[in-house]
Amino acid sequence: MYGFARPFLFGMDPERAHGLTLDALETAYRTGLNPLLSRKPAPLPTKAFGLTFPNPVGLAAGLDKNGKHIDALLSLGFGFVEVGTVTPKPQAGNPKPRMFRLPEHEAIINRLGFNNEGLEALVRNVERAQRRTGLLGINIGKNKDTPNDAAEGDYMYCLSRVYALADYVTVNISSPNTAGLRELQEEQALRRLVGTLREEQERLGAKHGRRVPMLVKVAPDLSESDVDAAARVLADLEVDGVIATNTTVSRIHVEGAEHADETGGLSGRPLMGSSTTILRMLRTRLPESIPLIGVGGILAGADAATKMAAGATLVQLYTGLVYRGPSLVHECVESMRRRKEAPSRGNLPPED
Repeated sequence: MYGFARPFLFGMDPERAHGLTLDALETAYRTGLNPLLSRKPAPLPTKAFGLTFPNPVGLAAGLDKNGKHIDALLSLGFGFVEVGTVTPKPQAGNPKPRMFRLPEHEAIINRLGFNNEGLEALVRNVERAQRRTGLLGINIGKNKDTPNDAAEGDYMYCLSRVYALADYVTVNISSPNTAGLRELQEEQALRRLVGTLREEQERLGAKHGRRVPMLVKVAPDLSESDVDAAARVLADLEVDGVIATNTTVSRIHVEGAEHADETGGLSGRPLMGSSTTILRMLRTRLPESIPLIGVGGILAGADAATKMAAGATLVQLYTGLVYRGPSLVHECVESMRRRKEAPSRGNLPPED
């Protein structure tokens, strides 16, 4: 069915198509027509962060920023859905236009800038969702006008408000679309921020009688020394997991394409190589007790299996859905199932 809808959607502005698609998914879910959109995969229970996921394929943050469509999205067969990024106060994000397709590269550039309706709106939406078929992650960030030296307050406030509602929480310090945000990945800033949040996580766990895992999402543009430093900090602070990666500011694989010179984060097929390299590097530097989620450039089941081979326990999709539609979820689960059930190959990642 998506094959028929795609030309219509690709004929309009990407951000308008984004909103229309979410509304259509919600309508299909509420009218019971969602089975026509995709075939749900058979269960493939996967353990990570002390949780059991119905299957290892999730939706990355950014599609449902305000948590308005959780149940509808889970009905597509995802094992988990991550909503956000949410900030304490509502913010409009960057001026439009701010999303651009690069169809010949199966890629998207966005500079949305954490546009969202704010934390209280997301909390209300999440409280209304049933979430009976999968797990929920909530991705948190800071407001654009909050300076980095005060960022801890924004993240602390978000963590405390969503803690009781989430199955896990992701700390987003890697979006390229909020000025200065990626500076929080530098070793000392990272240690200070994540250390403070880890203390708050433990306090909230005692308060609620339930420990909610906290993950950190990193950029694909880190140097090897940056990865070394980040891994040291994340291992020392015993974070529950890492998501590798966010979008890239590199244009090396799309030079000369229409819209390639637009500022913002590039996602889709051109991101596959760099995001998987960071994933593999993190896996060799972090203890096995810290699982990884692989995201970036998954447009086929084989891509999900490649992430798994590189060290990912779970994977996430976003841009692949734009180009392939909901059938990609089932395809990825089945590819990961085949890899999981195949005779052991020593658990070594494939050569580049």
